[in-house]
Amino acid sequence: MGWFTRTRETAPCTVEISHKFESLHAHVRFNNGAVVWPGDEVQVEGPEIMAPYGEIVCEDRIATITRASGLERLWTRLTGDFEFMELCEFSFSEEATL
Repeated sequence: MGWFTRTRETAPCTVEISHKFESLHAHVRFNNGAVVWPGDEVQVEGPEIMAPYGEIVCEDRIATITRASGLERLWTRLTGDFEFMELCEFSFSEEATL
């Protein structure tokens, strides 16, 4: 890993999209054991995946992982806590507002 250079790698992955009342999520699992670190970017190749309501859809795809440079990784670690605090300013409630 260089201080100023980014690298790219591809990895087979499984994408799981859930569109259920109990769980609305999208997960990517790398089938080759690749790990994503702070500052890395992931682009899953292929067309958009739509799960009909009440279903879970799983598809095998290829992902391109762009590894952050050493400087980007350091910056992400130093400033990540500040960005997390922005998320803490919001709350979610089950109560409906009119």
